[in-house]
Order: sequence, then C-alpha cells, then structure tokens
Amino acid sequence: MPDLFGRGEAVGPEPAGRARAPRAGAARPIHISGYARKDRDFYATPDWVTEALLRNVRFRGRVWEPCCGAGAIATVMQRRGYEVTSTDIADNGFGTPGVDFLSCQTVPDGCRAIVTNPPYGDARSLQGQEKSALSMLRFGHHGLRLTRSVEGQFALLVRLRWVAGKRASALASTGPFAAVIALTRRIHWFNLGEETNISQHHHAWVVFDHAHPIGQPPVLLFAD
Repeated sequence: MPDLFGRGEAVGPEPAGRARAPRAGAARPIHISGYARKDRDFYATPDWVTEALLRNVRFRGRVWEPCCGAGAIATVMQRRGYEVTSTDIADNGFGTPGVDFLSCQTVPDGCRAIVTNPPYGDARSLQGQEKSALSMLRFGHHGLRLTRSVEGQFALLVRLRWVAGKRASALASTGPFAAVIALTRRIHWFNLGEETNISQHHHAWVVFDHAHPIGQPPVLLFAD
C-alpha cells in the first residue's frame, strides 16, 4: 500500500461591494454570504487550508493546480517542496492562463496529482445551488478520469455538506475514495477587518487515490 498519509492564490482584488447585512438575530439562508460574489468565484485559499491537507496527505510526483488563481495553493505546495504546474482559465497574473480544465484530455507532462479549490458557481438561488452541485460533480468526474491514466491522486476542497449529497456519494462510491480531511475551523475568504464574516460553511478536502486498495473505506481525519 502506498504511503499516502504523511503524519507528521496571493489574495486577489477586494470584494466587489458588500450586500446588505441581515439584522441582528435574523436567520439568513445558508447560501447567502453577506457579500457580493467575485467574478468567476475567485477566492484565494488561505495558506492554513493547504497546510492542513499537506500535513495529512503525501502526494506522489509533480502536482497540477488547474484553478490556480493568483497562486495561493501552488505557492504553499512549492514551499513544502512540491513541483507544481499551475494553470487557470482566467489570467490572474500567475501560472499559465487560458487553460480550461474541463477541456483537457490529459494531465500535464510529469504530473501525478491534481490539487485545487474549484469555483463553486453562483449559489444565490435554488437554481444556482443545483447548477453548482452539478458543476462540482462534473469537475470531480473529469478529475478522476484524468488522474486514472497516471495512477494518480486528486484532492478537492469542497463544502463539507457536499460530501453527504447524493451526487457526491455516487462519485465517491465509484471512485478510489481515500480520505476526507474535515477542517475544524471555518475559512475567512477575505479580510475586511472587524467587518469580516467567517464562512457559513464548514469545508473539507476530499482525496481520491487510484492506488487506494479496492474495497478499503476512506479515512476520516480532522485538521485546523
């Protein structure tokens, strides 16, 4: 069995204006953040989130970050000694722009793992939530197909509740599902000083590994 578990995007532009905050004590739908969404859902992943993944998973070979943004995840991985190929469909001043992950038919040369925080899409309405869930499922299936050819690994940052959904469970039950790394603290996606809201969602890394033994259940880990 491979030694998978190794125990032991510079921030973009400011948010494009804050939506009206709910009055104190008032309930608000879980999919409303209180802030207007950024273009293409570009939110830089805080360093500690990637560090939580790397404390628990050892990746084999070069890593591909296909939604690199301004390099948040890639920079942390490089600092930890990984070679990283960084691409994105948009140009945020880092990596190779104009690369549509869903149109790629192979992983870049030398890569044996994909690690990314994919865009969630606009979930401000029920229709948006449906679209977001379907998009994540499509993204997941495509990543599994690409990494299968190199017996590789695939790590996605997702909302923890996504793991319990029917579509995600179908993906997990058919793929080489190796681990869930649940983050025990919530993510600050940007900093507005005292007005900053933490995410309403708990997040987790889901990790697939094509070298994971068939029939062996995934490991549940907790990290902060």
